[in-house]
This record gives sequence, structure tokens and C-alpha cells, in this order.
Amino acid sequence: MIHGPNLNMLGRREIGIYGGKSMEDINVEVKNEAESLGVSIRFYQSNTEGEIVGLIQECRGKVDGIILNAGAYTHYSVALRDAISSAEVPTVEVHISNIFKRESFRHVSLIAPVCIGQICGLGSQGYILALRALMEERFEPWVV
Repeated sequence: MIHGPNLNMLGRREIGIYGGKSMEDINVEVKNEAESLGVSIRFYQSNTEGEIVGLIQECRGKVDGIILNAGAYTHYSVALRDAISSAEVPTVEVHISNIFKRESFRHVSLIAPVCIGQICGLGSQGYILALRALMEERFEPWVV
């Protein structure tokens, strides 16, 4: 599970939008769900685009799926889109807030076309749903 920029500030910033749970709180919830499903999960957070791109590339052939909240990089990072596409790992895009109820620039996701799905607006529950979706089906990697 990869957390993008500013998600390390969850629970301390814009609580009306993102809620009061910290990134660590969310990680514990997802870890508990993963354990109940009998799978292992690793957590990573970076505010740096290149670090996230590198991590996604390293996932190729090593993991069964990626849960990604790319934060602001969702809306403009061609590099992130290309990394997801080339990694050929089923990836679910997650956003805590409903990006379509926010500023118009947030309505565009450059990464959605190379992800198997997108979950937004369901708070921390979106991460749990993404994990379950990855476990329910074995998705074939595809590129647009």
C-alpha cells in the first residue's frame, strides 16, 4: 500500500475533508484486514514523486497488487501513470475524499486508465475495499 504526498499529515490537516484518522491508524486497520484474509501487506509513504515511481517499478513481478493513494500526483503525474503501466501489477487507486465533489482540477486522474479500479469518497474504508477487491479476483495486467 503506497501513500503519496501529504498523507503523512492525515489526522492533522483538513480534517473536514480527510477525517481525523492518521495514516498510522489507517495502516493498522488495513493490516488487521490483511491478516484476517491471510495475506501480507507492506506500507510505504513518500512526498517525493520519483521515490513512488521507483517503488512501483520495484513491485513488478514481486507483489500481487498495489493499493495506491497518489494524492496530488494523481492529477498530473505522467511518470506515475507510466510506472503503473510498466509494472504490470494490478493497482487500485484510492482517495479518502470524493475527488469529484472537490475542485475541478481534482476531477481528472491520469492514473485511473492504468489502474484496475478507483475508489473515492469512502474515507479509510476505501483502502479495505481495495484490498478485498485485489483478493477477490486475479486481474490480468493491461495497458491503455
